[in-house]
Amino acid sequence: MIAYKHGPKPVIGLVGGIGAGKSTAARCFANRGGFVIDADALGHEALRQPEIIRQVVERWGVGVRKDDGSLDRRAIGRIVFGNPTERTALEKIVFPFITARCGEEIAKAMANPNVRFVVVDAAVLFEAGWDQNVDRIVYVDAPRELRVRRLAERSGWTEADLTGRETAQWPAETKMARADEIIVNAAGPDELQEQVDRLLIGV
Repeated sequence: MIAYKHGPKPVIGLVGGIGAGKSTAARCFANRGGFVIDADALGHEALRQPEIIRQVVERWGVGVRKDDGSLDRRAIGRIVFGNPTERTALEKIVFPFITARCGEEIAKAMANPNVRFVVVDAAVLFEAGWDQNVDRIVYVDAPRELRVRRLAERSGWTEADLTGRETAQWPAETKMARADEIIVNAAGPDELQEQVDRLLIGV
């Protein structure tokens, strides 16, 4: 029997280029019995925690709070994106919470007989050091022009917006070199599902 890091089932780390369709790939894994942990959603959960709110306001002031007392993620984003020092400060505040919650979700999945494997969908898997806690890493890629078009349609981003966000992460080439598998999301969901199915042979 294969020994995995967290129990009887493998944990797959899912990373990818911005706009490559990582969430679509995550759904393909879920279609085959995978339990998907969305690290971005856990990040949003982190920013709702009273102690984290306190630390964020202590560092950046009341201007990062909305009228209802919650944090304004857009205001925080304007501060941290493009500023490595401030981004690192935010990561030190939120990453411990996300790491702990991710561990809880993995444990829950290990105990669920209906779950075949676990997928940690995390854009900053490498940056956060979470790659050390997964059994296999899959990188989702797509041609840059296609990613730019998707982001423009989905979020109104320009190519400059994409470039700015990319500079806040490790280079794609570095991530691909450290991934165990690369899948390319350029030909539609059916073809992407076929790639995921081939990757899951033996899981």
